[in-house]
This record gives sequence, C-alpha cells and structure tokens, in this order.
Amino acid sequence: MNFWWLINLRVLLDVLFASSLGVLLFTRVKEQRTLWLLRGYLFLVSLAWFVQRFANLPITSKLVDALVLACSLSLAILWQGELRRLMELLGTGRLAVILGNTQKEFRASSNTFAQLTEAAGRLSQNRKGALIVVDMGSDLRPEDFLFPGVPIDAQISSELLLNLFAADTPLHDGAVLVKGNRIISAGVILPLSRQGISRYGTRHLAALGITERFDRCICVVVSEESGTLSLASQGRLERPITSSRLLDLLQELFDPSNSPATKSTSNNSSLKSNSSNIEPKVAQSRVNLGMLNDSKESLK
Repeated sequence: MNFWWLINLRVLLDVLFASSLGVLLFTRVKEQRTLWLLRGYLFLVSLAWFVQRFANLPITSKLVDALVLACSLSLAILWQGELRRLMELLGTGRLAVILGNTQKEFRASSNTFAQLTEAAGRLSQNRKGALIVVDMGSDLRPEDFLFPGVPIDAQISSELLLNLFAADTPLHDGAVLVKGNRIISAGVILPLSRQGISRYGTRHLAALGITERFDRCICVVVSEESGTLSLASQGRLERPITSSRLLDLLQELFDPSNSPATKSTSNNSSLKSNSSNIEPKVAQSRVNLGMLNDSKESLK
C-alpha cells in the first residue's frame, strides 16, 4: 500500500513540475514565431516520451530521439542569446527576473520622464552623444557590464545628465545607469550586440546588446554625428524619434495605463458620455419651448 502511494506521489510531483515549467516558458515567450517553435519542440519531446514509455518500437524510438536531438541543437544555436541570459540569471541567483516579477523600487515617476526627455532633447540639439540605460526591473548589477563605471547615486536631473555627457568630462564616453528616480553610476561600458554591426555605431550596438540580454531595461541613445534620438528595447531600435515621441514611449513602457492611446480612448469615452448626457437635456428644452409656444397661442 505504501509502495503504490509513493509511486502516485512521484507521478503527481512529476506532472506538477513539468506543468509549472511549461507555464513559465509559455508566459515568458512573447514573440509568436518563437512560441510556435517552442510548441513544436515540446510536442516532439512528448512524442518521444510516449513512444519510449508505452510503445515497444525500437526503430521509431531511435528516429524520434535523433529528431529531438537535432531540434535541440538547432534551438540552442537559434536561441543562444536567450540561453546565455538564462544561465547568467541562474548563476547570479536572480529568480525574480526569470519569473518576471517587477520590483517597485525600479518604477519611475513622471518627473523622471520629463528630466530624461529634456536632457535627451538638449543633447540632440547640441549633437552631443549620450547613452542612458534605464532599469525597469532587471536588477542590473556590476557583473552585467564590461565595466561598472563610477558610482554617482544622485537624484536624476537634466542638468546633471548634461554635465555627465559634456565633451570635456571623463565619463562622457560611457553609459549612465538610471534606476527609479536616481542616477546610479556613470561611465558604464556595456556589452556590444552582434546585429547591425555595419549599420550602427558603438553607442547603438551597446544599447542593443544590453536590451538583448535584459528585456526589462531600455536605452536612450543620442547620436554624436547626427544628433538623432533613438530608443532601444528588447533588442530592437526605434529611430529616429522626436522628444515628444520619446516621452510617449517612456510613459507607455513604464505605465501602459498612461499611454497616449489609453488617454485618447478615455477622452473619447468621456466625450461620448457627455454627449449622451447633453442629448436628453436638449430634448427636454425643446419640449419646454413647445409648451411655451402653445401657451402663447392660447392666450392670443
């Protein structure tokens, strides 16, 4: 009796752990094509397990195993960046980042958006290169960079950002790390991306490199040659953008409820509600006016 109870407990734990891992993978994958690849791979793994467990088919089992091995190697090459990031997070013990838990201390206020936008706009007008990394919950640490930079730990302001990226300062070539409403460090050297090497400069490659590894951070880039503003997020670069567009993107990334689309929808709904409230009042006034005209005619 105890033996069968132990077997049932092992089967229950096996199903529970496998289901938890599957749910975690499917919730973390956002791109549709990647989700399709993951579904196909898990289907092959399930098929191989079923053939080995319940079917006595040696040749079919070998073929399915070889197919799963080939697919595993292909996915390892295709997802080498994601797998490297996963191992780095596991090695540093940041399970909260893997699970996707956003920490409150990394949430910025509207003042942060204004200071970032103002500084980026003025740097763009003066054609001074800049690279600002904004941590939204990736819990960036010194070991995530090639060089952690010089600690600053100061309240964010546009004047301080302008001084840090001034041409005659020793920290202007590196990146500035921002968490919440504070500037953590300056002169940070970021890992470079391998995509678009022939199209982008060093600052843009550094912005792509850090956002490829950590999906909960963004980079604001100002080109030194053209003064073009860019925003890197999840390994993608949006350029060129204006200061107002940058402000809208920052608000949307940090708080989707305050995005311009949400605001326009709420404004439209409020206009509709106001118009619906006005229509009965107009109808009532028309009725009152008609009654007044009837009373005048009766007096005549």
